[in-house]
Amino acid sequence: MSGDKLQGAIDLLALKVLARGPLHGFGITARIQQISGEILHVEEGSLYPALHRMERKGWIRSEWRVTENHRRAKFYRLTPAGRKRLAEAEESWERVAGAVAKVLRFA
Repeated sequence: MSGDKLQGAIDLLALKVLARGPLHGFGITARIQQISGEILHVEEGSLYPALHRMERKGWIRSEWRVTENHRRAKFYRLTPAGRKRLAEAEESWERVAGAVAKVLRFA
């Protein structure tokens, strides 16, 4: 998978998880892993640059809060622009997944 496609996949997963409410970085990775049945693992070295890039683009905002373990962490939340980007990314993913399914079925 090319770097751009991998970034797009990480963006999509993180935005989708954040659509349910604010989370810190570890919470995002844990949620993706949990929902995927332990199949998808997003490494911190991939997630945090993606979060910073998405924040620069205005798709997410962050603020420092205290976690349930009483530690300070940066929590991320979706912005209206992020919700729009999520809808676009989901639509794009559905097209790609459909195309892959056709190739697997008919090749």
